[in-house]
Amino acid sequence: MYECRERYDDPDISAGKIKQFCKACNTQVHLHPKRLNHKYNLVSLPKDLPDWDRRRGCIPCQKMELFAVLCIETSHYIAFVKYGKDNSAWLFFDSMADRDGGQNGFNIPQVTPCLEVGEYLKMSPEDLHSLDSRRIQGCARQLLCDAYMCMYQSPTMSLYK
Repeated sequence: MYECRERYDDPDISAGKIKQFCKACNTQVHLHPKRLNHKYNLVSLPKDLPDWDRRRGCIPCQKMELFAVLCIETSHYIAFVKYGKDNSAWLFFDSMADRDGGQNGFNIPQVTPCLEVGEYLKMSPEDLHSLDSRRIQGCARQLLCDAYMCMYQSPTMSLYK
């Protein structure tokens, strides 16, 4: 399997998509005078990629799953982390939930279950967009309004199962 990033904007073959070819197709595509100088790379794929048909050269679509979200609001970082397989298995981590010792004191972090997050994450983008953010329940409002960085994993390619 070969990949040609220079073909990304090429209107002749699926414009706007990274092109991946088997060895024979890659050779044929790059015989064209417009593509002789393209630099293509061999795609390195994990050996245990499921449903990988090396003969046809088709890489199966992999669906990633959200497992954590980092949120920030005016220098206050919080995080949401999925801790199990159930859709409602989300924890809310607040590094500054409580404080001890006044101005020279220290923050006391807190971790609490945030079961309502799963219900919102199951909603379609259209349904989420139509929500009034003031009516979103519990800590899910912070997740949906202040998300800064989302982290995903591949359940089939995970090193830890």
